[in-house]
Amino acid sequence: MKIDGVSKFIKGYLDRYRNFKDYWNYEDGCILMGCVQLFKATGDAYYKEFVIRYMEDLIHVDGKISNYKKEEYNIDSINAGKVLFFLYEETGDERYRLAIDTLMDQLATHPRTGCGNFWHKKIYPNQIWLDGLYMAQPFYMAYETKFNQKQGYNDIIKQFDNVRKYMYNEEKGLYYHAFDEAKIQHWANKETGLSANFWLRSMGWYLMALIDTIDEISIEIFEHYKGLEALFKEAVKGILQYQDKNESKLFYQVIDRADIYGNYLETSGTAMIAYSILKGCQVGVLSKEKYQKVGEEILLKLIEHKLIKKDGRIALHGICSVAGLGPGEARDGSVTYYLSEKVVCDDPKGVGPFMMAYASWLMLRDEN
Repeated sequence: MKIDGVSKFIKGYLDRYRNFKDYWNYEDGCILMGCVQLFKATGDAYYKEFVIRYMEDLIHVDGKISNYKKEEYNIDSINAGKVLFFLYEETGDERYRLAIDTLMDQLATHPRTGCGNFWHKKIYPNQIWLDGLYMAQPFYMAYETKFNQKQGYNDIIKQFDNVRKYMYNEEKGLYYHAFDEAKIQHWANKETGLSANFWLRSMGWYLMALIDTIDEISIEIFEHYKGLEALFKEAVKGILQYQDKNESKLFYQVIDRADIYGNYLETSGTAMIAYSILKGCQVGVLSKEKYQKVGEEILLKLIEHKLIKKDGRIALHGICSVAGLGPGEARDGSVTYYLSEKVVCDDPKGVGPFMMAYASWLMLRDEN
């Protein structure tokens, strides 16, 4: 498929879409964020109406969210809430503003590590996962910028700085998937607390967390803005070292182990990288002259290699269904584990970032 056919694929996908889970979840949030960005890129009311329909029965007049449980303290639960800022601005409906407060109430009491970061989940105590930065920090930054006079900026920046301090590998230029501050989990190195490998989608979550948080921060707070910008540029430089040098130009499921039999070019993490680079160019964090063609090439190669006809329709293939660490010993963070998880098509964790990447490409195209 060529890039001019992508809109048709996306609308066909959305026409068929059913909620990924029967409760408030981050996967649907990825699709909703894709819709928000496509609406901003195209002005097509189809995308805005999709988001409004989704939220219609979930958000109550008092700001309560159906099938959401604060007491689980799951950082993933924050992700879909990013859409509420857009809906409040577009509609002026106060229930969306109240629902933002509902999710901020979770962050206000969310358990934290000793160094100050949100736990990934209540059932994952003392653990920081790269995934969680994407789920919470752009939402948190948007709230602080729009509604709280930037009072939480130091907290947000510190959480990113902690991840750089504890989870970055200088030699590789990559971040480990997770960190156990208690150093007791089966998957954690007993000296460092780190998981063993570099998983592509976790790096994708991290890059998106940075660029989306940068997009929400007030540039007037110059030191914080420049700090996030430096982290983002460093991470982009690091990940691009591992881009497949052959024809595909995509990225491997276990990022730095292209030599391992069974390792594969994974779609969701690659889409996240494409989005992050293209949006970085769009918001002025990355040089368009240096990086726009890089991001475009990744997106175009995804379309060429992963948007494939199956059973009479186009589908986005090569998406890792899920990967995590614990609880218990089964998900141990080994290369073997990451390569054992099911590979699927049309999963929202892949399609959502693909939509975002396409939206950023459209916005850059219209600027030129």
